[in-house]
Amino acid sequence: MRRIGCLLSGLLFILSVTSTDGFARAGRRVCAAAPQSRTAAYTESHVQPVYQPYLTTCQGHRLCSTYRTIYRVAYRRAYKQLPQPVASCCPGWSRANSHTLSCDRALCWVPCQNGGSCTFPGRCACPPGWTGRACQTDVDECAGQSHGCGQLCINTAGSYHCACRDGFSLTADDKVCQPLVPAPEPETFSQAGPPSEMKEEMKDLKSRVEALEQKLQLVLAPFHNLMPSAPEDVGADPISRLSHSLQQLDRIDSLSEQISFLEERLETCKC
Repeated sequence: MRRIGCLLSGLLFILSVTSTDGFARAGRRVCAAAPQSRTAAYTESHVQPVYQPYLTTCQGHRLCSTYRTIYRVAYRRAYKQLPQPVASCCPGWSRANSHTLSCDRALCWVPCQNGGSCTFPGRCACPPGWTGRACQTDVDECAGQSHGCGQLCINTAGSYHCACRDGFSLTADDKVCQPLVPAPEPETFSQAGPPSEMKEEMKDLKSRVEALEQKLQLVLAPFHNLMPSAPEDVGADPISRLSHSLQQLDRIDSLSEQISFLEERLETCKC
């Protein structure tokens, strides 16, 4: 029991000589404590005099009115100043709120710009595309070779984009350029004239038309004079010759239509 009493006495002595300053200074980036005080309210008791009137007998057996003093215990609200050491943050740091002991919020004297955040006293962490102590300077991505553009690199505020020269377009990755594919044009003949195949076809059709005209002249020659002058011409069959001549005329008409069609195509050509 004696040893337990000694231990309790020692603990009480340690608690009496140890203040709460160490708890107030606990936390990161906390410097020396500044002596401060706070006002505390409490209730105290005091003796309050109370005067009571009463009647008594005066000289001549008369009634007199007088006062007597009694005392009672009363309570009142009082105030006193209590020392409260407050640990202050190191220069360049502050508390995120009044309930935390650590000073984890950095202070930047120049506000961070362009989406930057203050991560160290007087220094900002900048997003991609910006640099400087306050993220106020634009990074020229086109000055180096890391942009990856195939042809042209255009720098913008906080970023960049690729472009292509005339006759090229960007691919799906917005970096590589590819030649533009020309739109298909309607079939037209060149300045040199119609193709050689069409020329040969026209030449063949014209020769066939000329041959048919010669044959037609030979066939129609006997019909120039339907009434024969010589008796030996009577035995010829004019009906069969006429039918053959009509067939030749149909062929000529068909060839003429083909020639007209070719001539129309030649007129639409850009010669």
